[in-house]
Amino acid sequence: MHLIDDLEYRGLISDMSDPGELKKLISTEPVVLYCGFDPTADSLHIGHLLPLLGLQRFQRAGHRPIALAGGGTGLIGDPSGKTVERTLNPQELVESWVENIKSQLSLFLDFESKTNPAQLLNNYDWISRINVIEYLRDIGKYFSVNAMLAKDSVKSRIENREVGISYTEFSYMILQSYDFYHLAKNHNCKLQIGGSDQWGNITTGIDLIRRTLQTEAYALTFPLITTAEGKKFGKTEAGAVWLDPAKTSPYQFYQFWINVSDQDVIKFIKYFTYLDRDTIAALEQEVSQRPERREAQQRLAREMTTLVHGRDEAAAAGKIAGALFKGELASLTESQLKDALSGVPTTGLEGEKVASMTLLDLVVETGLSPSRSRGRNDIESGAIYINDVRQTDAGLTVPAMDRLFGKYVVARKGKKNYHLVILGSQ
Repeated sequence: MHLIDDLEYRGLISDMSDPGELKKLISTEPVVLYCGFDPTADSLHIGHLLPLLGLQRFQRAGHRPIALAGGGTGLIGDPSGKTVERTLNPQELVESWVENIKSQLSLFLDFESKTNPAQLLNNYDWISRINVIEYLRDIGKYFSVNAMLAKDSVKSRIENREVGISYTEFSYMILQSYDFYHLAKNHNCKLQIGGSDQWGNITTGIDLIRRTLQTEAYALTFPLITTAEGKKFGKTEAGAVWLDPAKTSPYQFYQFWINVSDQDVIKFIKYFTYLDRDTIAALEQEVSQRPERREAQQRLAREMTTLVHGRDEAAAAGKIAGALFKGELASLTESQLKDALSGVPTTGLEGEKVASMTLLDLVVETGLSPSRSRGRNDIESGAIYINDVRQTDAGLTVPAMDRLFGKYVVARKGKKNYHLVILGSQ
C-alpha cells in the first residue's frame, strides 16, 4: 500500500500541501523529511508520538528522516497553542533537555541503516551563528508582517490585549522557517511534518524556500488528538504520560492504554500501531460485540509498551495488570507491587495504635468506608479484601493480618477501590 494511502486510512493526515505532487514525489524517489522537537521538559511525552511515528513510518517506507532537536528554537518558545508567554529557560537547562530528547529519538529511528539512515541534528548549531544584520537583511525581508499577524498562533495572542505576544515569540515562525530553509539547502530536505498546529509555521517555511532557493517543498501535518470526551490526549490526573520510564513507569504507561475508552481505542490503534487492516477490523468487531473483554485495549497496551519500553517491560506490565485483575498480588515482586499501587491512596501506620486496630478500624481509617456502621456492613457483606482475600470478620486485628514483604497490607473494597497500608515498627 502506498504510504500516503495508509496514512489516510489511519486518519493521520490533517493537512497536506500539493497532495498529488507530494504523493508522486514519494512514489518515485527517497525523500528527505524532518520534524522538529523543542525541549520543553527533560523528556518527550505521548503527545509527541504521532510525529515520532510519522518519521518512523517514512523511514520504514524507504525515506530519510531528520529528527531535529530544537536547541535553538527551544530557547525562544513556540507560541502555537499557547495563550500566555512561555517562560524562557536557562540555556544550560535546555541543553540538558536536548541530550535527553536525543536518546529518546533513537528509540524510534534507525541511525545505522545502510540504505536510508536517519539523522539527528540540533538547530542551535546554525541558529546560534546568525548575526542581527544577517537575520534582518537576508531572512527577515522575506516575511510579511501582515501575513504573520494573520497566523492563528499570533492572531489569537494579539486579540488578547492583556497577554499579547513578545517580539521574541513573534520571531519563532521566522526561525522555524529558517530551519526548513537550512535543511533544504544543506540536506536536500523537501518535506516537513508535524502537528496540525504547526501548519502556519511550516507553510511559511515553504514560501521562504521557494523565494530563496527557487525549489519546491512540502508540508504534511497530523491531527491534534482529543479523546471522545473532548479531553486533551495524553493527560491523566497524575499529569503527562512521559516516555521516560523514570517519570512514567512502563506499568503506568501500559495502564494508560488499557484505560482508553471503547470510543477511542480503534482510532488510537490506527494512529499508533502498525497492525494491518484485517487485524484492526477484527478488533473493532470485538469492541462492538464483546466490549467487556477489552481485547482491543489489551492489544493496544502491549503494542505501545513494546514499542517504547521493549518486549520484556510490556510482558512485566501485563503480568502486573493480570495479577491485579485476578487477585494474585502475592505473585508480584516488591518493586512490581509498588509500581502497581503507585497511584493508590496510601496510609502509614505504626506504634501502639496498630496493635489494637481491627479490620473495622482500618476500613474507616483508610476511608474505604465512610462510617463504622457502613464499614461493618461492607465487611459482613463480603465487600472487603485484605491482600486479595475476602475478610468478613470485623474484629480481625491488624497484627493478625498477613503482610506482603513484611510491611504491606493491601485493602480493597469491591473490584477497584484499593488502599495501600504500610505498617511500620510496633
